[in-house]
Amino acid sequence: MPEGVALVDASMQVTWCNRRMHEWAQAADPIGLNFYACLGDSEILGPDFCPFHTALVTGRSSTSTIVTSENRYFHVHVAPLKDVGTERAALVATVSDVTREVLQQQKLAAIHQAGRQLADLKPDEIFAMDIKARIDLLKDNIRHYTADLLDVDVIEIRLLEKKTGTLMPLLSVGINQEAADRKLYARPQGNGVTGYVAATGKSYLCEDASQDPLYLQAFEGAASSLTVPLILHDQVIGTINVESNKVGAFNVADMQFLEIFSRDVAYALNTLELLVAQKTDAAYQSCEAIHSAVALPINQILNDAVNVIEKYIGQDPEAVERLQRILKNARDVRQVIQKIGQSMAPTEALPAGCSQQLHEKLRGRRILVVDPDLQILNDAHTMLEKFGCTVESAHSGEEAVKMYRNSRLDAAYDVVIASIKLPDYSGYQLMLRLKQITDPVPIALMTGFGWDPGHSIVKAREDGLHPKALLYKPFKLARLLSVVEFVIDQHQAQTV
Repeated sequence: MPEGVALVDASMQVTWCNRRMHEWAQAADPIGLNFYACLGDSEILGPDFCPFHTALVTGRSSTSTIVTSENRYFHVHVAPLKDVGTERAALVATVSDVTREVLQQQKLAAIHQAGRQLADLKPDEIFAMDIKARIDLLKDNIRHYTADLLDVDVIEIRLLEKKTGTLMPLLSVGINQEAADRKLYARPQGNGVTGYVAATGKSYLCEDASQDPLYLQAFEGAASSLTVPLILHDQVIGTINVESNKVGAFNVADMQFLEIFSRDVAYALNTLELLVAQKTDAAYQSCEAIHSAVALPINQILNDAVNVIEKYIGQDPEAVERLQRILKNARDVRQVIQKIGQSMAPTEALPAGCSQQLHEKLRGRRILVVDPDLQILNDAHTMLEKFGCTVESAHSGEEAVKMYRNSRLDAAYDVVIASIKLPDYSGYQLMLRLKQITDPVPIALMTGFGWDPGHSIVKAREDGLHPKALLYKPFKLARLLSVVEFVIDQHQAQTV
């Protein structure tokens, strides 16, 4: 039988034991020895620290766990022999070897603890470490815990790039360079075990690499591997692969441990992404605050300077030249502040819809926004300047005409966005005035949700305004970017 059984007298001496108990005993003959001495130098772990005494005094059975100096764990169940007990046999002890179960439980607890510590950063560390340093810390922690807890020296972690299906290497230890640089995709065929696991979301135990058609060699002498998916919010975000130079080095229990550890790795990676996103958002908030603080005052300087220039043209060339320098200096100040603000915002973890690479066409474009509403002007600055646009504003049709005419002397506006209702003109009338300066005019009209009493939009369309060159207030970012890009493309096509 797998359990050891011993009869014990009231003084805890063994009076009889079965063969299994003989095998576990440290002495050649355990008969006559104290029960605990029979198993060698041992420590009682509880829950009952005196199970034999408890069973004698209460007449009820008691249990405890003991650990020997050889790190073996035994579960001991002690029961009194009430009716059949003798002086030599007052108690019966049933002993089970629970070493494997206890060690697995300890390993499980250690893995959970390690998982919590993977990306556990103190507040001062968060501010002191940049993004690369945090990722390096996570890699070091993964290396340490996989070697210490999972007893593996070869590990590879890859992260899934959703758009392309590419599995990008994050960490490689013990893998040759050719394997580390290998292009792998989340596909069930032709991309090794890693590609299969990423595609199916299922763990894979390769017991003999030489006989497994999916396996791709990671290092010389590789004989077995274990690969599990990194899963976050029910989505595969990557894989963890561990390998050995021994056939059958891993089993189902190892798979369970690695799956638990992989969940903690996935959460740690997500924590780092959230920290990056938080830092990005904070930097953008600072950037937008800077833009909001300086954009409108500088625009007022530009409006006033252009208005004075209009009066001095043809009368005082020197004054005009000095005012032109003021215009240039004001624009230079704004650009410097804009560049500083953008440099504060890291490019990592930018929301996909706000990617600057998707709107490269906007970089360096000059936009004139015409509206008496300061909030609309501020929104235009905030939204468009993120994408490298230079935004200037005017509060009336007359200001817009002067700004537009003056821009022809330096760098013309690429797009004019004008409200259909201005203090002095309608949007259609402004379009006609600008046509006198340049034709065609790269213009888009904007309106709130309401009636257009002067039929400004209808008249503008009859005079060449494209139906797509229309915006609604308040701005929606995607629509704003789309319309500005459309007007740029249309104007370029018309002037070729």
